[in-house]
Amino acid sequence: QVQLVESGGGSVQAGGSLGLVCAASGHTVSSYCMGWFRQAPGKEREGIATIDAYGITSYADAVKGRFTISKDNAKNTLYLRMNSLKPEDTAMYYCAARQNWACFWNAQEYVYWGQGTQVTVSS
Repeated sequence: QVQLVESGGGSVQAGGSLGLVCAASGHTVSSYCMGWFRQAPGKEREGIATIDAYGITSYADAVKGRFTISKDNAKNTLYLRMNSLKPEDTAMYYCAARQNWACFWNAQEYVYWGQGTQVTVSS
């Protein structure tokens, strides 16, 4: 079993930056695909950034060029750096792990999920 715990959310003004951290425990996630997802009120959960076991990253168009996903295998930790934040980035942010090296955007592919951390961007 893998436990994921997110931290780093908060409130920021538009144009600001935040950094999210997802600490994994229970099993090493270096061989897993890891992803960041978000869910705004009344909307479906959407994938925004993934990083596979080889370090290859992928981004949703909505965050490309503004967000950066990274991981530290030695620390079993996943990160999301968010710059140039917009009010439409307001959502609950979740990290997730898929028990395979390859990544997909479908949330159902991910077995392990954190409890989420709230990000609120004001205009």
